[in-house]
Amino acid sequence: MSVKKALSRVPVFKQGPLERIRTIGDPVLRQQTKRVDTFDSRLHKLAEVMLEVMRRDDGVGLAANQIGVVSRVMVWRDPDNEDETYVFVNPQIVERSEACCTTPEGCLSVPGVTMDVERAEEVVVEAQDLSGQHIRVTLRDLPARIAQHEIDHLDGVLIVDRTPPEERRRVMKELREQSLTIGT
Repeated sequence: MSVKKALSRVPVFKQGPLERIRTIGDPVLRQQTKRVDTFDSRLHKLAEVMLEVMRRDDGVGLAANQIGVVSRVMVWRDPDNEDETYVFVNPQIVERSEACCTTPEGCLSVPGVTMDVERAEEVVVEAQDLSGQHIRVTLRDLPARIAQHEIDHLDGVLIVDRTPPEERRRVMKELREQSLTIGT
C-alpha cells in the first residue's frame, strides 16, 4: 500500500470553529458580548464546548468570545478541585473589595506569556445559571481573580489592558518574538 493511501486512512483531528481559542489581535476579543435571554439546549451545548476547550487547553476559565461566540457566558473551575466547574451566564461584578493584590496572570488568548495584573482580592458576582436562575456569589483570592479576568473578556478587555505601559511593552515584544520564531 502506498504511503499516500495509508495516510488517507488515518483520521485527522480538525478543530471546529468553536474549538479554537482566539488569540490577541482577533477582533472578537475586543467586542462587548451580548446578554443571553434564551436558556435552551443551545446554551447548554455552548457551555459543554467551553468546558471541554478550557480543560483541553489547561485553563482555569474561559469566556465565550475566546472561542468566537459573542454571548455573555463564562466557565471556570476551582483550581483546587478540577472536577468542580461553574457556568455563569450574564455575569456582572456588583462589589469589589478595596484590598487588591498584584499577581502574575496568564491567558489562553495571550499564549506563552504572563504579566503582573492588579485585581481586587474579593468580588461579588451576580449572574444566572444555565436554567436562567439568578445567583449571587462572593469569591475570594484565585476564584475572584478568575472571575474578574473572564468578565473582562466579556467586556472586550484583555490582561494587557490591565498592566502598566512598561509591562505591556515587554509582553508585546515577547509576543512579536514568538511570532517571528513560529514563522521561521
